[in-house]
Amino acid sequence: MDPLHLRSAGTSLVISFDSGEAEIIHWGADLGITLPDLAILTAAIPPSSIDATVPTGLLPQASSGWRGRPALRGHRITDGVSGLDFSARLRVLTASAEGNSAVIVQSDPDAGLTVSSTLAMHDGGLLDLRHTVTNDANTPYQVDELATVLPVAPDAVELLDLTGRWCRERHPQRRPIQQGTWVRTGRHGRTGHDSSLLFAAGTTGFGNRRGQVWATHLAWSGNHEQFSDSIGDGRTMIGGSELLGPAEVILAPGESYTTPALFAAYSNRGLDGISEAFYSWFRSRPHHVLPTASAGLPAGKPRPVVLNVWEAVYFDHNLATLIELAESAADLGVERFVLDDGWFRGRRDDRAGLGDWYVDETLWPDGLTPLIDAVTSRGMEFGLWVEPEMVNLDSDVVRAHPEWIVGPAVRSYKDGGRLPLEWRQQHVIDLVNPDAWQYIYDCVDALLRENNISYLKWDQNRDLLEHGHAGRSSVHEQTLVAYRLFDELRKAHPGVEIESCSSGGARVDLGILERTDRIWASDCNDALERQSIQRWTGVVVPPELVGSHIGPTTSHTTARTHDLSFRAITALFGHFGMEWDVRSVEGAEREELKRFVALYKEHRNLIHSGRMVRADVPDDSLMLHGVVAGDGSVVAGATAALLALVSTRTAFAEQPGRISIPGLEPDREYRVEAVFPVPGDADYSHTFTQVRPPAWLADGAVANGRFLAEVGLPMPALNPEHALLLNFTAL
Repeated sequence: MDPLHLRSAGTSLVISFDSGEAEIIHWGADLGITLPDLAILTAAIPPSSIDATVPTGLLPQASSGWRGRPALRGHRITDGVSGLDFSARLRVLTASAEGNSAVIVQSDPDAGLTVSSTLAMHDGGLLDLRHTVTNDANTPYQVDELATVLPVAPDAVELLDLTGRWCRERHPQRRPIQQGTWVRTGRHGRTGHDSSLLFAAGTTGFGNRRGQVWATHLAWSGNHEQFSDSIGDGRTMIGGSELLGPAEVILAPGESYTTPALFAAYSNRGLDGISEAFYSWFRSRPHHVLPTASAGLPAGKPRPVVLNVWEAVYFDHNLATLIELAESAADLGVERFVLDDGWFRGRRDDRAGLGDWYVDETLWPDGLTPLIDAVTSRGMEFGLWVEPEMVNLDSDVVRAHPEWIVGPAVRSYKDGGRLPLEWRQQHVIDLVNPDAWQYIYDCVDALLRENNISYLKWDQNRDLLEHGHAGRSSVHEQTLVAYRLFDELRKAHPGVEIESCSSGGARVDLGILERTDRIWASDCNDALERQSIQRWTGVVVPPELVGSHIGPTTSHTTARTHDLSFRAITALFGHFGMEWDVRSVEGAEREELKRFVALYKEHRNLIHSGRMVRADVPDDSLMLHGVVAGDGSVVAGATAALLALVSTRTAFAEQPGRISIPGLEPDREYRVEAVFPVPGDADYSHTFTQVRPPAWLADGAVANGRFLAEVGLPMPALNPEHALLLNFTAL
């Protein structure tokens, strides 16, 4: 059987079948069209080892001599005896390819198992890989794990993954690759604040624009593991799997289990190359909200300026106050007004009401219509907060159906069953129960049918601890039925956009992003925290899908105080909005805020379609990042790039010196100008520490892309927690 070779955008994946199983020969740099005889790669047999060469299997297995982590773990249950067929010997039945997609089927007739693997290399180089195991025998087979893995080159010696907590999601950590297994486990029942959005192996010191990187992402919103596995012969695999609970997947004869997709990207241009592969895939999806026509796809709807009223009113819902907010928002240029928590029956605080998804008649005697009319008559869309997967004990739905609460016991808590610990005074509703699922669907469906709602902020404010249905672990099923809830509501209401919020950024993954139109990266609107949160969210997720809001002058979550320009420049590189009582913004500050709203509207097509670039700045107190238009797509006189120079703390040197500007067309000339702040702005004097900033800052600079990349520009010294926005006009 001839080898399989998938190629795209500088990446190759080669799979050989010479050993009888599917073996990954190469995943990395493009190898060109012609491959040599792959027999030249047959490895030596070391002493004190199995008497055969051990393949790097698409499904690593002990039956081939693999001494690392196996892909498939499970066992058969026959006549009450478990543990049978514990080690499969999968061999290739068929392998077919069409374009850059392939299906490989491997089977072990003795164990009664077949595994079908689907692979797709997308145009931007992103690889999509998943497996399906089918029970071919006439007795049950329990799946304990089915992992999706890929090998990385011996040059990969460092690991980078992400971790965090509430209001500090997605911060990087690095470690050397050493012999053994490094596992990142998520047992939250949701993706988790500490989940690693990206799991990357790379060459020594790989950075934003330098080094080779091999990276994966597991598209799953439930329990999961991501790992690297380095065995004694020097080979390293990286990958991920759903973390299944006890007996969560037992396949009856003929039944199958399919893994979440593992998305993988290779780059010889650092992490920015990884981002380009993910962004290309996101933006090529037919359902992606495209801001401009590109890649043969039609233009979509620009991402509207958002006002969310949570930090303006919290639970104090008063129609007159909210209409004042709508008037103020419309004056600023807001295009979407979102009413947050507190509108539904019995919801005066966070202790009651969850699950009773009916407009509170005592607060809203005429329903939401008066507020919706006030919003839409001012040219804005109306959005609403919901949390359909959660309930409070103090709610009508729990009083009527205590058995709908998720827990470890077979009996409901009313009948003596044990409840999991509360989290934010709430519990999880058991969507695996068909009646509970239908109730939630009907409630949200009715809200959308009976009201002019364009947008749902869909929250999920707790982990799924001790998550069970009928006394058995059920995170796997709950995740799938939650997906189905999103899917069915989207099908019934295709014009309604949905945001995934989960205590901020605790459910950010490509599984949920297949069903939602943006994510809320964090409950923290502190611009300093957001610089890092958005930078590392943006390594995978493009800015048009990342909610990014200007918060109040003093942050609700950190008590830090920042100038408007720093907060606004931070929010600009995402799906821009505000979470602030904007009625309080007056005078010069209000005019400055209006300028930022107008600036976002002017440049959102660029921000939401261009290439994200991040410079490798030697001083780690500085960041230079932004968006560059696609090569050759900008006419003379138009903005070709928008970049931000950001100071996160005091610098070691008294001035930053010259900083290279990445990503521009080498032979094209650009005029570089400061946009915010400029002389006359209220924040100008706070921003710079120098007696006299570089001369070009006042008058602009003209240079070609090669000069800007190789020589750079002298940058002004910024005060800590300040930013400078730069515009690059193509000449």
